[in-house]
Amino acid sequence: MIAGDRCTRACGFCAVATAKPLPLEADEPARVAEATRRMRLRHVVITAVARDDLADGGADHFRRTIEAVRVANPGIVIEVLTPDFLDRDEAIEMVLTAEPEIFNHNLETVRRLTPSVRSRATYDRSLSVLGKVKARKGDAIHTKSGLMLGLGETEAELFTAMEDLRRVGCNILTLGQYLQPTLKHLPVVEFVPPVRFAEYKLVAERLGFLHVASGPMVRSSYHADELPLNLQHPGNKLQ
Repeated sequence: MIAGDRCTRACGFCAVATAKPLPLEADEPARVAEATRRMRLRHVVITAVARDDLADGGADHFRRTIEAVRVANPGIVIEVLTPDFLDRDEAIEMVLTAEPEIFNHNLETVRRLTPSVRSRATYDRSLSVLGKVKARKGDAIHTKSGLMLGLGETEAELFTAMEDLRRVGCNILTLGQYLQPTLKHLPVVEFVPPVRFAEYKLVAERLGFLHVASGPMVRSSYHADELPLNLQHPGNKLQ
C-alpha cells in the first residue's frame, strides 16, 4: 500500500485510519521497487489509500511507483488496486500511461447498499472508472473488481452488480465474505455458506468473466499471482 496509511474517506467496512494524510514520500516508488526486487516477486499488487486531498488523487504517485517497479523487475506482472480518483479522466490516464497489466477497482457492494458502505464513493462512478480503463486500453489490459457478500444484499442485487461489471467490460471478479473489523464498523448481516459462493462463481463465469475467485476467504488480491498465464500479460485477446 502506497501513499501513506491515512485515508481521506471513512468507509463502513474498512479499518484503515481516517485522518489528515501526511505528504507523499518522494522516495517511496524507489523503496517499493527495491522491496519487490529483494522478494523476487513475479506478480505485485500496488494499492493505496484514498487521497482526495491531492489534485490528482495520487495518480502520479501510482505512475511513478509502477515505472520504478518495472525497471527493477523486468517481466514482473503489475496489478494496481486504485481508488476512484473521483472519476477524473486525467488521473485515470496518468495511471494507464505506466501500463499496468491489471487494473483493479472494487465495486465493493451492490447499488442499494453503496451509500451506507462506501464513504464518498458512488456505484456509478466506480463503474465509470472501470469502463474508461477498458475503453482506453481495450485488449491491452485486464480490468478487475471485487464484491463483499454478507452486508445484506439480495441475490438479485448481486447478479445485477455482476451484470453491470460485465457491461463495462470487467474481466476478472472476486467475491468474498465481509468480516467486521471492529465493533465500530458495519455488522455482518449474513455468513454466506461456501456452496453459495460456488454457485455464484458459476453464475459469474456464465456472464463472461474470464477468471472468478469466489469463497468466504477471498479478498481483492487473493492468490493474485495464480491467474492463468494468458490473463497475466497485456495484448492477449479477451472474450
